[in-house]
Amino acid sequence: MTATPKSAADKLKEQMALPLIAAPMFLISNPELALATCKEGVVGSFPALNQRTAADFEKWLVEMNDGIAELKKNNPDKKIAPYAVNLIVHKTNPRLEEDLDLIVKHKVPVIITSLGAVSDLVDKVHSYGGIVLHDVTNVEHAKKAIAAGVDGIIAVSAGAGGHAGTMNPMALLHDIREVFDGIVVLAGGMTTGSDILAAEVMGADFAYMGTRFICTAESAAEPAYKQMIIDAKATDIVYTSAVSGIPANFLKPSLEKAGFDAETLKKEGATAAKLKPIMNEAAAWKTIWSAGQGVVNIDDTPTVAALIDRLKQEHDAAEQKVIARKAAKPAGPKP
Repeated sequence: MTATPKSAADKLKEQMALPLIAAPMFLISNPELALATCKEGVVGSFPALNQRTAADFEKWLVEMNDGIAELKKNNPDKKIAPYAVNLIVHKTNPRLEEDLDLIVKHKVPVIITSLGAVSDLVDKVHSYGGIVLHDVTNVEHAKKAIAAGVDGIIAVSAGAGGHAGTMNPMALLHDIREVFDGIVVLAGGMTTGSDILAAEVMGADFAYMGTRFICTAESAAEPAYKQMIIDAKATDIVYTSAVSGIPANFLKPSLEKAGFDAETLKKEGATAAKLKPIMNEAAAWKTIWSAGQGVVNIDDTPTVAALIDRLKQEHDAAEQKVIARKAAKPAGPKP
């Protein structure tokens, strides 16, 4: 009997200890954070543009490949997850082709594309066996990415950190599942192991967390940023397009500290015109800090290892609770 070919999702899960991807965060994610995450069986990632030049980006790729090889050598009985690199696929990214060539050269296992899905890029990544995930905020963008041949869709729902959508996660996931049976990753306000299980029960293959990993010891975020997340409530997250021209979620205190009227931005939301920056845009992202509504459930800064161990325990406990509830449910009347 011929074995059923494994799906891309199954192949990826086999390399992981938890169905979770740590999102690539601008100015925050780096090889230290990514390797610490991969070591614990969770996909770690970083944006290519977190390095200022392609040459420095290549150094990171070498560091990651060498680091993964070393982790596998030193931990033969442990699942070491692959890593991912985020590429901005947009005409405003002058390094796209150069960075893509380096990705192919170093055979980066997972590529996360944003702001555009291009079939040529997908073909190049597939040429060495890599997979492509594309982040979207609605089903129309998902359909374009599917047409380009991506392996997976990252459904970025309301409440996610950074550039986020406005759709309820259940509605967005259902919309995408109606047109796509490949990998689906769900993003938006998740911080616990039970959140990961909930995403799986809803039909996602993986959960996606960003803000929770900002508050880790290995994160490149400055201490004041981490403390602002710990102090924040969900109502301190402001969804606005005023900072970058694309709607995103930011911490209200950081907006106010930079001189913005946060309450006005909150009312205008995604309709806010991009303001003439109080500082240049690159500097703005350093001082106007992004986060998701999951801040309400973050109150510490553990190591990545401690955080993922906690997430695993929470995930298993939530799964056992569901099983126990199902077992305790009274049987229906006999026919």
